[in-house]
Amino acid sequence: MFTGKVVGEVWATQKHETLEGLKLLLVDPFERQALVHDGKTQGLVVAADTVDAGMGDEVIVAYGRAGRTALGRGHDIAVEAAVVAVVDARTGEELA
Repeated sequence: MFTGKVVGEVWATQKHETLEGLKLLLVDPFERQALVHDGKTQGLVVAADTVDAGMGDEVIVAYGRAGRTALGRGHDIAVEAAVVAVVDARTGEELA
């Protein structure tokens, strides 16, 4: 999991049938150094929304199987990440 900020929404009129009815958000991860794939640091992440997050919200995103589980649609779905919480407050501001 990682935390980030919702910076936009992704609209797609043509998409895989397993994505029907899902709101897709564009999330800017706070911990980019923790999100490395094939030697490259992850940029923005498209995540399915499970909690009705909105623009500017700080959120927690689950990746992989955990993200698919959060959607409650089984594991055979075309999603890699899901927003699972909206952050109300944080402690340890030195981490920000």
